[in-house]
Amino acid sequence: MATLCRPAVSVPEHVITMEETLDLARTIHADHPQLPLALRLMENTGVRKRHILRPIEETLKHPGFEQRNSVYEAEAKARVPAVIRRALEDAELRASDIDVIIYVSCTGFMMPSLTAWLINTMDFRSDTRQVPIAQLGCAAGGAAINRAHDFCSAYPDANALIVACEFCSLCYQPTDLGVGNLLSNGLFGDGIAAAVMRGKGGTGVELERNGSYLVPETVDWIAYDVRDTGFHFKLDKRVPGTMEPLAPALKELAGQHGWDASDLDFYIIHAGGPRILDDLSTYLGVAPEAFRFSRATLTEYGNIASAVVLDALRRLFDEGGTPDSARGLLAGFGPGITAEMSLGRWTTSGSSPTAARISSRGAPVTVTPNAFIDAYTNTEEPDRAG
Repeated sequence: MATLCRPAVSVPEHVITMEETLDLARTIHADHPQLPLALRLMENTGVRKRHILRPIEETLKHPGFEQRNSVYEAEAKARVPAVIRRALEDAELRASDIDVIIYVSCTGFMMPSLTAWLINTMDFRSDTRQVPIAQLGCAAGGAAINRAHDFCSAYPDANALIVACEFCSLCYQPTDLGVGNLLSNGLFGDGIAAAVMRGKGGTGVELERNGSYLVPETVDWIAYDVRDTGFHFKLDKRVPGTMEPLAPALKELAGQHGWDASDLDFYIIHAGGPRILDDLSTYLGVAPEAFRFSRATLTEYGNIASAVVLDALRRLFDEGGTPDSARGLLAGFGPGITAEMSLGRWTTSGSSPTAARISSRGAPVTVTPNAFIDAYTNTEEPDRAG
């Protein structure tokens, strides 16, 4: 069985609180007829603060899609390697032990993918497979876990590296005044996460089954409008109610495995907002406390898109893990409306001398990369982060 090891997580150094976000909205959109609604929706997200790449004064500017995408590329190259190194360390592997890199992101575009750059700069083997996923949005974190599980199931001796890099602040659109876009300005944050799935050994979640489900006739509920100015986020007002059709899919997957989705030991869920967690608690019949890891991510970092599931799992490790063989559910939700779900049991590598250290490591600190490149004015390739 493949084991998903402890994720490493990094958030940028700049912070904006919800109070500051609301004050900005009142100032910038003072004449917006639906401002009271947008403010109420933002306040109800449960987000306390978010981390962003640049100071808010720069974030509010729009230098054009070309320069924004240059920022995405430069910042990804500067920040991702350090997160990968921590994930490899926690999994007790080297870059050369990795057989496939699954890279997920929906907030910038590169071709070749960042995976090619990583293979060339971080001692990964030249025959390392590349699986970049760009269009599953927040669900991509769950999809990456599932594709890594599939790969390790097909190649039992293999190891997979999952990387989620989301710079949502680069999608800020100052001229887009739709309520859904205004809400996103107070909901999404920036973050990077990486985790290793070991084909053999390791401490973490030993995966046993995965599945996908798409809610029919909802393809335009979460979407991007791709314009000259970049990615414009579209959010239908019906999205918060999607747990009603998705909860049965979670129950069905668990039932196929002989488990009861209402009676598991841990839940690692992507939280697009608090209602998602509240409704899932109701429809699955589990206590709200079961989603404490996901809620903590939302409160402290906002919605960091595909990285949410990995950060929520990191918080389970930080709590000390859970007893061996404890059963759990992991799920990511996103455009489609798509659910990517997996089931697994907690396992502790009995031969690992660092298992206790891995399970008890503290929360991630904000990281300023050693090679920080101002991509607004300089397109020179940054050095690797230390």
